[in-house]
Amino acid sequence: MTTTSRKNSGITKIAGGIAAALLMAAGAATPIATASAQASSSSDYRNVISNNMRACAPGGGPSVRVTINGVKNSNGTIRAQVYNGTSADWLESGRWLNRIELPARRGRMTVCLPVPASGNYAIAVRHDVNGNGSTDIRTDGGAMSRDPSINIFNLGKPGIDKTRISVGSGVSSIAVTMKYFS
Repeated sequence: MTTTSRKNSGITKIAGGIAAALLMAAGAATPIATASAQASSSSDYRNVISNNMRACAPGGGPSVRVTINGVKNSNGTIRAQVYNGTSADWLESGRWLNRIELPARRGRMTVCLPVPASGNYAIAVRHDVNGNGSTDIRTDGGAMSRDPSINIFNLGKPGIDKTRISVGSGVSSIAVTMKYFS
């Protein structure tokens, strides 16, 4: 399994793991890699990119400025990924479009996720507290676009209808709140 595949499987696991755990508990200088046109096979356009906030400046886009609230501590890494807004792609291993990874900073962080074109997308954020690349549901945190609530009868990941956002040709802004088991 490649490093990208190992790390990507972690965000998928954290979505279901955080949901279940919560229920139990109640700009670098490198240029942004631009994704190619949306297609059915995301392997053609997965990009690990720098957090270039210029892409979210006035006149930029299409992109999503994501304010991440409630980062528990400054340990480990934050990973934000954007997916096509379809159930076939949402949180599926290897189906993300762009990913940003950066050191965690307690409190509030902001990232800019470019998207290939206007359309529907969903965003997942993961805090890998110990930076081991594995999902540790008792310590790691997660958040998703539209901050879906966790339903006691739905222990899996929130569906795309609860996380999908519409992005136009400019910059869209959203805020997400991290959720942790402990």
